[in-house]
Amino acid sequence: MSAAKKMSVGQLTMLTAVNMLGSGIVLLPTKLAEVGAISILSWLVTATGSLALAYAFARCGMLSRKTGGMGGYAEYTFGKAGNYITNYTYGLSLLIANVAISITAVGYIQVLFNIKLDSLQVGLATIALLWITTFANFGGARITGRIGAVTVWGVIAPVVLVSTIGWFWFDSSVYAAGWNPHDKAWYEAAGASVAITLWAFLGLESACANTDAVENPERNVPIAVLGGTLGAAVIYIVSTNVIFGIVGNAELVSSTAPFGLVFAHMFTPLVGDIVMAAMVLACIGSLLGWQFTIAQVYASSANTGYFLPIFAKGNKAGTPIIGMLVLLAAQTALALLTISPNLSKQFDTLVNLAVVTNLVPYILSMAALMTMQKVSNVPANKAMVTNFIAVVAAAYSYLALYSSGEQALMLGGVATIFGYTLFGFVNNRLIRLEAMNNSVPTQTVSAQHLSADPVPVNNLNKATLEVQS
Repeated sequence: MSAAKKMSVGQLTMLTAVNMLGSGIVLLPTKLAEVGAISILSWLVTATGSLALAYAFARCGMLSRKTGGMGGYAEYTFGKAGNYITNYTYGLSLLIANVAISITAVGYIQVLFNIKLDSLQVGLATIALLWITTFANFGGARITGRIGAVTVWGVIAPVVLVSTIGWFWFDSSVYAAGWNPHDKAWYEAAGASVAITLWAFLGLESACANTDAVENPERNVPIAVLGGTLGAAVIYIVSTNVIFGIVGNAELVSSTAPFGLVFAHMFTPLVGDIVMAAMVLACIGSLLGWQFTIAQVYASSANTGYFLPIFAKGNKAGTPIIGMLVLLAAQTALALLTISPNLSKQFDTLVNLAVVTNLVPYILSMAALMTMQKVSNVPANKAMVTNFIAVVAAAYSYLALYSSGEQALMLGGVATIFGYTLFGFVNNRLIRLEAMNNSVPTQTVSAQHLSADPVPVNNLNKATLEVQS
């Protein structure tokens, strides 16, 4: 990419923050209200852990000489298998997260149009949105990117408004009444919502995944990751706590459109409806972008041999339609398998599973940072500080895994182990590709030789940049 087309540090910081400030926050006030305003402790834990992750990812971005974002980082310690499992779990996390985003939109649609859907109808409406946004991408990324760049403000604008002018409607007695409705101990409250708050921060690694598209990455990536994460943390903590002082806890817990509800309290029901409509459009725009992004992630991985070649086959517009349809089938099955009598519970199930699978690349990257520093000959005292922060980030990741619950841990663990089973087939294909590239008989190319080679271009989140820019 030419220097003229590369992003500035400000643009990358904004991209990082916007990736986190998307549809992930739309249902958060309702989920946090189940714990109470004391869930601010979870925010503080997650903000601390996310900043540690952000700093560690910034160091990874500065030290790594391999392409591929988190996959490239993992390869330093875990070889091709680490790169593959990072691609696999990251792609799986995006697949699951898109179903959760679709459910979020359905929740707001119910309130906006004053309709009540049963569990099967919620599932079918979720699937319908997934199908519509997938088919809308068949023409390529250009229109999708323009739509997403506009609709994302349907989430960001209400969140920023609540964080700033919402204080004029803040009532300390309402906040106090909803502080700790279930009388949880402080340590229990601090851990109760770690997984759901981390859901809001997923995307903090996106600046690192786009290192090839930014000016002076060694300087600008750390600034963008830390700045974007800190900015998102402030907005998240302020906005959700303002809402706790405007809407009563019981009313907030039962809502599937909390931001529409708070604007109805602040102004009029009509304003609340307008906000809900904006957030529905934002969720649909986000789905458009992420459905294209996930297809590109799988296509990029297929091109490097990690996934089946079918995911890389595109039409004249460069859209991997067959891969999109395969992923859509998987999302349809997932939406049906997670149907719950309560929309909020189905959202919980999907979010926790998305968090568990996304934490695998995080943990692998933190472990690889030690090797990266050794390879880069980082001075011992500086490496010690970075390693300590990486350990803190890894510890937080394990806390988030624990907070996700037994079901998500079990399903996520099975999915990850299954990925390693698939790697047996993938590795054979990689060896054949390497043999053909080097014009060497397949039998003479060992797995040990292969694992030492640099990974081909495979930017996990490069498509995110293309879709949102």
